[in-house]
Amino acid sequence: MVKIIIICAIFLIAVFFFKWEQENRNTNMDGTHHNKIGHKHGEGFSIDFYAYNSKIRYWNATFKVSFSVLILILCNLLNNPYVSIAIIIAMAYVTVVKGELPVHEYLSILTIPIIFILLGTFTIAIDFSKQAMGQYNIYLGFCYVFTSQAKLKEVVFLIMKVFAAISALQMITLSTPSSEIIYVLRKAHVPKIIIELMNLIYRYIFILMEVYTKMKNSAESRQGYCDFKTSFYTFGSIASNMLVISLKKANTYYDAMESRCYDGELIFLEEDKKVKIIQIVTVMVFIIFLILLWVFTK
Repeated sequence: MVKIIIICAIFLIAVFFFKWEQENRNTNMDGTHHNKIGHKHGEGFSIDFYAYNSKIRYWNATFKVSFSVLILILCNLLNNPYVSIAIIIAMAYVTVVKGELPVHEYLSILTIPIIFILLGTFTIAIDFSKQAMGQYNIYLGFCYVFTSQAKLKEVVFLIMKVFAAISALQMITLSTPSSEIIYVLRKAHVPKIIIELMNLIYRYIFILMEVYTKMKNSAESRQGYCDFKTSFYTFGSIASNMLVISLKKANTYYDAMESRCYDGELIFLEEDKKVKIIQIVTVMVFIIFLILLWVFTK
């Protein structure tokens, strides 16, 4: 339990450090603030918005993807809470400090996976029994819900491990446009049909989200959510219209692709980005640090 407290304290200190440093970056000498990255009312959410504004966007895409995948593999192989917390801090540093992504935006993006992680690990932490068991238990009238320090420790370590893996993947998505990631997969000889489906599905998701946002804003301006009954009716109307509009847009975009000589493969212009020696050295040092951390804490 002491180790868990220490790990959580280190993580909180790192979060406050990133927030303080980011605020210093966004503050002028006269005390005014730069414009921060944020959402505009009526626009759909797009990860590419952050990727194109990231300061590490101009790093070599193959280097970033390889680094992230390697960290992901090490996170699963080493299976150490100290290694996990080191990866979380390192990935947050690269994304927030180097990429200059606002801390509140980074935490907001991680909110959804964190919720899924907590819901997924909640069932591991608790169990049911007809008799009082474990170090902590609650009687519900027909059975006991119980847990123990060992289970709580296992769950916390699992959360750290999964969150570290997600942080490594988020580093890619928040600093590399989808077209560059797909380009790396094409270089890795991933089947063409998978690459094309990834590209089309990814693009079409945000097209539909933009349409939904406009329809929702239009409904709100006409008091479409004034009460519970009206909200249900408005939601059903938007859902039915979304089906019709999605089919219409699918045909329109396919016709547009066909008119531009689409032959089953989407080709994008790729920039030639060099990998710096200092980047390779830094990655090697970090990997050695993770291995040494695992050796001394296992």
